Amino acid sequence: MTQKQTAKNKTESSAPTSAKEVTDWIRDRIKIGQFVPGQRLVEADIIKTLNIPRSKVREAFQRLEAEGLIIIEEFRGASVKQLSIDEIRQIYRTRMALEGLAAAEFATKGTPDQKKDLSELQAELNKWVDSGDHDHFARLNNAWHNLIIEGAGNDYIRQFLDRLAIPIYRLLFSTFYSSKRIIDANNDHQVITAAITEGRADDAEKAMRDHISQGLESISEIDARFYRS
Repeated sequence: MTQKQTAKNKTESSAPTSAKEVTDWIRDRIKIGQFVPGQRLVEADIIKTLNIPRSKVREAFQRLEAEGLIIIEEFRGASVKQLSIDEIRQIYRTRMALEGLAAAEFATKGTPDQKKDLSELQAELNKWVDSGDHDHFARLNNAWHNLIIEGAGNDYIRQFLDRLAIPIYRLLFSTFYSSKRIIDANNDHQVITAAITEGRADDAEKAMRDHISQGLESISEIDARFYRS
């Protein structure tokens, strides 16, 4: 078998086949911005790309509509949902409550190893503040938030935050295309990391809520293609 045939077979074997896998495939592309807010999702294109029956695509669309990631309109079909400013504010306010709780629970329940990992990640963030590599800082920021959610040890917090993050994933990244925003965010990170590692739950919760609130305030500076007014 040639290298080309092997690669083709590997791609085919890893291609989505079930409705759940198709749902995951579309969701991942919404998350990374390959499918952008307002973009139509053409059934025929997805069927051709994945070589799957129409029924699988339609079931995936129904699941994604239930998650609030796409909308399905009569005569127009499916498209990636474009959030309003009010919807984005609601998401951020919910994140304030949930991530604040996660920070508090991490402070009281996190293991010494988890707190060490958080301190090491904070040190990495500190190194990249002035690098000018905003994408890399955004990825480190995402890892920092995920580590705090992991440290909380609360599966319900994780599930709800995972669902909230998907429609604003690219928006979250875009907030870091300002050097001032990066500096301000990392100052917050340092305060939160210290509170968590020192076991100060109330301080950790308040600082995290303030941090998410600052992210909400930065939305007014974001490119309008991420939302509708």
